[in-house]
Amino acid sequence: MNDRAGRRRARRLAIGTAVVLALAGMNGPWLYRFSTEKYHEYQINKPEYKADNGHWDIVEFPPEYRQDTIHAALLRTGKVLLVAGSGNNQDNFDKKKFDTRIWDPVKGTVKKVPTPADLFCTGHTQLSNGNLLIAGGTKRYEKLKGDVTKAGGLMVVHNENPDKPVTLPAGTRFTGRENGKTFVSKDPVLVPRAKKVFDKATGEFLRNDPGLGRIYVEAGKSGTEYETGTQDNYRIQGLTGAEARNTYGIAQKLALDKKDFQGIRDAFEFDPVAEKYIKVDPMHEARWYPTLTTLGDGRILSVSGLDDIGQLVPGKNEIFDPKTGKWTYTSKIRQFPTYPALFLMRNGKIFYSGSNAGYGPDDVGRDPGIWDVGTNTFTKLSGLSDADRMETSGTVLLPPAQSERFMVIGGGGVGESRLSSNRTRLIDLKDDNPRFVDGPVLEKGTRYPQSSVLPDDSVLISGGSEDYRGRSDSNIHQARLYHPDTNRFERVADPLVGRNYHSGSILLPDGRVMFFGSDSLYADKANTRPGKFEQRIEIYTPPYLYRGSRPSLSGGPRTIARGARGTFTSPQASAIKKVRLIRPSASTHVTDVDQRSIALDFTTSGDRITVTVPKSRNLVQSGWYMMFADDDQGTPSKAQWVRVP
Repeated sequence: MNDRAGRRRARRLAIGTAVVLALAGMNGPWLYRFSTEKYHEYQINKPEYKADNGHWDIVEFPPEYRQDTIHAALLRTGKVLLVAGSGNNQDNFDKKKFDTRIWDPVKGTVKKVPTPADLFCTGHTQLSNGNLLIAGGTKRYEKLKGDVTKAGGLMVVHNENPDKPVTLPAGTRFTGRENGKTFVSKDPVLVPRAKKVFDKATGEFLRNDPGLGRIYVEAGKSGTEYETGTQDNYRIQGLTGAEARNTYGIAQKLALDKKDFQGIRDAFEFDPVAEKYIKVDPMHEARWYPTLTTLGDGRILSVSGLDDIGQLVPGKNEIFDPKTGKWTYTSKIRQFPTYPALFLMRNGKIFYSGSNAGYGPDDVGRDPGIWDVGTNTFTKLSGLSDADRMETSGTVLLPPAQSERFMVIGGGGVGESRLSSNRTRLIDLKDDNPRFVDGPVLEKGTRYPQSSVLPDDSVLISGGSEDYRGRSDSNIHQARLYHPDTNRFERVADPLVGRNYHSGSILLPDGRVMFFGSDSLYADKANTRPGKFEQRIEIYTPPYLYRGSRPSLSGGPRTIARGARGTFTSPQASAIKKVRLIRPSASTHVTDVDQRSIALDFTTSGDRITVTVPKSRNLVQSGWYMMFADDDQGTPSKAQWVRVP
């Protein structure tokens, strides 16, 4: 790799020198730019350059198929599901214009798919049956402080009656005992009955702990005179007798402050064969920006998100069982910021890297650690550099997954901070006392880095921006291959399109990588013009696909159980050095906890390759995988789809 990197640096220097010499006699800035661009295009398309650095190509859909893609997932059919929902566009939301596309990267075809709800900022993960579980989305767009006309906020409803719950309909009126101001609920709320508490030793009754319900309320009229400054106790109009005595509201400040997005409970499975959404039971909690993580038994853990009143879900995590189609709460409370990066470990526990998308208190759930969901114990991990810059950072499980090594990439300060990190951090969870250590540095502080595991065990890291949402024209047009075996970066061809917020990347079955999205806040360096959503797709073809011939892989079983073997055919079997199972990605907001590359033991005989799937269900989760075989040059075959039941 050192020789290849040296050749690449020499070629880059030669290109730069040639450009300067070629333009030395020219005058005029337009002619200079035109000549530079043409010469650069000529150089990056030369075969020897591609063989060292790879190549980028832009894909533009016909106008009628374009959308603001926020989420992407590779389906077991080899097609890519592209989900926009309302696409961070208030007008689309108001018109209920929700978009989904299916793109076939082989045939180049695009198909529109009816979208049943606003799946903008949903959560998703691959299911064992090959469907994609999608849960959460958008109920209400945020309102910035200057746009809020009616004072409002969170009302916590208390029910002190231990005998029955209370249901309050939308439109319920709450009047402050001290301030005398009245606020109206926007949705119905079920307030559970109070819980009787007894002394464990004597059995003596101690008290009733009230049941609590949360609801968003706002003033009936506009104006600053309806704001409140302090906590108050609120009478609930329409209640009488015991209900009136036992049920009341408590609210802190109700004001004209910014109102955050609100989430939905809706959940769906996307069927890649029928190419349609199938409604399943909704979650107990509404969630906007949630993370879905597959557990070793095939159930799905749903964590975090903003709820239906725009508050961070108060640690009420839940699990979806695909066998029953039902959601159940986990037994304990554990709170994280939105889109936390949560990965299943081989021991069944969950690794939280600290990467997140930002919504939530600065001091709650931001420390990295290992979470035992069953006991709700959380062991913090030390050594993380730039720990105050973990929002919009990326985390990837390094290949092969058996190593249980992770890399955390870049990140930024909380909220709209200008701070960004050029650090990468590594951690080996197989160590007796795992802790983070710094890896190779990036050239620039990087928010929103996209990362994809490749079949040759390298990791492609690309894009991002130095500032929040690409502010001040800070998109980073750079890409690198990270090599876990040498702990080094290798600079490769620069992407053509800048990518920041609402972007991601997906490994395709042919070994290329697809990039989507980007939602810049501004369109100019001076931050005076609003940004435009990036609708173009870009494809990166890695250097390993410019080395001439590639091995083939065919035949074999479509299903291989854990611990079982499967035999495939390859004329290049004697040259095969690696076989990998790679779980297909489901990516959004720099969060892709699905992708993992698993090393398979294998033997060869003639033109036959016999592979063995590891036995651990926490390492090899049930579902569909891409199987790649790499030859002695590091060139992968096209993938064979294999299901692990």
